[in-house]
This record gives sequence, structure tokens and C-alpha cells, in this order.
Amino acid sequence: MTRKKTEVRTSTAMRTGGRSRLVGAAASALDEPASPGLAGKSLYRADHDEGSFSEHIEIRIWLRLLACSTRIENVLKSRLRRDFGTSLARFEVLAQLDRFDHGLTMTELSRRLLVSNGAVTGLVDKLAADNLVFREEHSTDKRTVIVHLTPEGRTQFRKMALRHEEWVISLLGDLSHEARVELLHNLTLLKRRLDGVTGKSGRVAIPARELTLADEEAG
Repeated sequence: MTRKKTEVRTSTAMRTGGRSRLVGAAASALDEPASPGLAGKSLYRADHDEGSFSEHIEIRIWLRLLACSTRIENVLKSRLRRDFGTSLARFEVLAQLDRFDHGLTMTELSRRLLVSNGAVTGLVDKLAADNLVFREEHSTDKRTVIVHLTPEGRTQFRKMALRHEEWVISLLGDLSHEARVELLHNLTLLKRRLDGVTGKSGRVAIPARELTLADEEAG
């Protein structure tokens, strides 16, 4: 039992490329029903006194959120690569640009993607090489570059977006309508709480090399 708890604690601490990944015993533990014997004990027993049930359930919720997010993301990555030969990172850049006909500056784009300016440069370079986006100088500030979708980029993105929507709906479709409404409501409350703690930007300065590696991995 001690060994299993140690593996869970270690697995949940692993971080890759700014995104959480569950491995080993933690992922396995998430597929098991809650154990009455653990209900009154904290996963951090080695560092703390025995906690209450609420402490245990908060840790478990956190693990569930990470596991679900990772699994959904992995499915989307795989299907984008299979059907369109692209990565989720590139899709997310196109998705942001599709919302703004006037384009976005690199700073605006990085803020919306919650990464640093440098982290998106490689992605924009690749998309420009594929004639999906283009850059232009700002009319009044020559130091600022604005990124736009090309007509081809918009056409390709709309095709991907339709399939992406179908995939997401299929992944969550087994939940009842009531369950989906309740889940959305609770996650909205959680996000508001987190906005108050971290600020609304939630920005994470992912190194450019790590984002590039993640893009190449999926592309």
C-alpha cells in the first residue's frame, strides 16, 4: 500500500511541455472505484497527518481532471494527425486566427494561447511555409507583426474544425444532457475560482523548444 501511494504521488507531479501528464499507478488508480478504506486518509500521508475525506476527494478530482484532459487531448492529436497531417498546436493557432478577420499580433496570439511570444514563432513559421497564414507589419508600429489566415488557411481550418467538433461531441456524448449541463456549470465555477487565484490570463511561459518538440511529435 505504501509503495502504491508513493507511485501515485510521484506520477501526479510529472509535467511535460507545460501540460500535465498522468503515468503509471496514478492513471491506473483513476480507473478504480473509490476505496472506503482510503476515504479518510490523505494521499500525502507521508508528509501530513491523516486528512479528512474532503482532502482526499479534492486530490482525486484533480487527478480525474488531468486524466480526462490528457485522454481527450491525445485522441484529438491522433485524429488530427491521421486525417489532416497536422498537430493540435497548429490547429489551435489557426482556431484563434479564424476568430479575427483583422488578424492578431504575435503578442495577442501568444496571450490567447497562454504561451510566450517566442513559443509560437516556430508554429507560425511552419504555417506560413504551408501558405496557411501570412504576416504583415503593423500600420503605425513597424516593430509589431500581425498574423492573418490566408484564404487557403481559412478553408483548411474550417474543414478541420467540423471534424474536431464531431470528435469532441462523440467523446462527451455518452453523458446525459443533465450531466453535461451540471459538469459545465461546476467547471465554470472552478474556473472563476482559479481566475481569482492565478489571474484571468492563466499564462504559462512554455519554452519555445518544448512547444516545437510537442508540435513535431504530433505532426
